[in-house]
Amino acid sequence: MKFLWIAIGGALGSIARYLVGLWIYERMGTRFPYGTFLINITGCFIIGFVLTFLDARMSLSPTWRLIIPVGFVGAYTTFSTFEYETLRLAQHGQAGTALLYIASSVILGYAGVWFGQAVARGMA
Repeated sequence: MKFLWIAIGGALGSIARYLVGLWIYERMGTRFPYGTFLINITGCFIIGFVLTFLDARMSLSPTWRLIIPVGFVGAYTTFSTFEYETLRLAQHGQAGTALLYIASSVILGYAGVWFGQAVARGMA
């Protein structure tokens, strides 16, 4: 049954990843990997929020840990895509953009996890 819950979360996460990426790319183009960037930052927020929220509400079913952080966020976030896009930027002579992408992803990703945790704690 655990694998079914992970699969459901993963299916929803991968669909959300595709739709968010498509929506961003249609509006902002592909010169900078905005879609992957936004997905990674929002994924950081989601995992920070959900794990903190679930820790505060131990009475909730442990199934939620399988569905959201493992399934949904696991399929939604795009770290391998982030790494590939960073390499491609560097290979195309855009080392500055690649470094900006790395730094902003790490800093804002950390901020996303912190903010998600803060929001969840404020709800507790």
